[in-house]
Amino acid sequence: MTPQSEDFSAWYNELVVQAQLVDRGPVRGTMVIRPYGYRVWELLQADLDRRIKEAGHDNASFPLLIPESYLKREAEHVEGFSPELAVVTHAGGKELDEPLVVRPTSETIIGEYMAKWIDSHRDLPLLLNQWANVVRWEMRPRLFLRTTEFLWQEGHTAHADEDDAMRETMWALDAYAGVSRELAAMPVVAGEKTPGERFAGAVRTYTLEGMMRDGRALQAATSHYLGTNFAKAFEIQYQDEAGRLTLAHTTSWGMTTRMIGAVIMTHGDDKGLVLPPRLAPYQVVVVPIGRKEQGEQAAAEARRLGAAIKSMGIRVHVDDNRPQLSPGFKFNEWEMRGVPIRVELGMRDIDAGVATLVRRLPTVEGQGKEQIPLEKLPELLPGILADFQSFLLARAETFREDNTAVVDAWDAFTAGVATGWVRAFHCGEPTCEDDIKSETAATPRVIPSEAPEETGVCVKCERPSAYGKRVIFGRAY
Repeated sequence: MTPQSEDFSAWYNELVVQAQLVDRGPVRGTMVIRPYGYRVWELLQADLDRRIKEAGHDNASFPLLIPESYLKREAEHVEGFSPELAVVTHAGGKELDEPLVVRPTSETIIGEYMAKWIDSHRDLPLLLNQWANVVRWEMRPRLFLRTTEFLWQEGHTAHADEDDAMRETMWALDAYAGVSRELAAMPVVAGEKTPGERFAGAVRTYTLEGMMRDGRALQAATSHYLGTNFAKAFEIQYQDEAGRLTLAHTTSWGMTTRMIGAVIMTHGDDKGLVLPPRLAPYQVVVVPIGRKEQGEQAAAEARRLGAAIKSMGIRVHVDDNRPQLSPGFKFNEWEMRGVPIRVELGMRDIDAGVATLVRRLPTVEGQGKEQIPLEKLPELLPGILADFQSFLLARAETFREDNTAVVDAWDAFTAGVATGWVRAFHCGEPTCEDDIKSETAATPRVIPSEAPEETGVCVKCERPSAYGKRVIFGRAY
């Protein structure tokens, strides 16, 4: 593969295909997620779905085709999405009376049904979630990161007042942060988007931003407080305890398959993928070594070891059915595909009662292969995998901090965003954001929730800071 330092984009594009995560679809901008890549999504999905259900939400399914008139009811929403819409105008051999939009997001159609299902304050909060595919016509597609069709989860909720809706908005952001840190081992910065970066139709948009290994930012998930904007458009109202009709406050929030791209770019290296154990389709691969009779004996012992490892709740694969491939080929392949732990097992190892364990990355400097007693290996692996998961999170956190600068001068700003992130004061004016983007390709990624309160002048125009703290700027995917 092309080295990251030579061309990070080429490295990524080559790796996602070679590692058998994804292939290009027949329509420009679409993708075929292969089983290895889809298993990563399933693991993300299962954990997030558990969190969503435990918080009291119910899964539902809404139509893929949405009447065009629905989108037009919320003016800012339709304006924001118009360039990305795919529209069906003919079906059944004739022109449709009303064009149908292929779902870009579901605030409008779910809003229509919220209005039907909500009558009283007793119907609130209404907590819905949908696992679905969406279509947004992408002009510059990149597999997993920006595709015309992608998979996601979208939460949509209705509440009696702003306070309850904001609690929901922040709950979703915290849930996504948990998935990002605990499963993807990706340290993310949580906070609010600037007005110029808000979701179309939202009152406030919150985001999680992660740093990739080329210093660019990637938006991992978003959560939106929609106020009463969609409630007004779709008449989502309820009778309060005093008998008055009152508009509901709504939220929406989502995480997509771009998280797979985030994992690749947060941890990968020139050898290929580096998968956090909690998201690895195979956490451990056992490779038997030997030819003919010795090979058969090693394979039999590898299968026994694999069964013992599986009994510990570990996702394990025994690579014993490709005798035409050399052990070295298999070692390189599984390294490229990011398996956290490789176990090598030959007759010499078996006779000595040991197995050779190889981590995808050494968690301690100078640590390479190590031999572990066969009988102890299964019970030791959960701890080894947990340590590797923690190591990846800490490694990514250190990388982000090492590549983030606090700046006050424009020259330092332009130098900082060329290779990483900067924390700087900003005036909050959209025209100033546009000037910064045109000159540096950097945008305000997030107003960090946990940043200390500070005041100063805008790094670009020297007007007073609008946010009472520094904003993170960076170039982004």
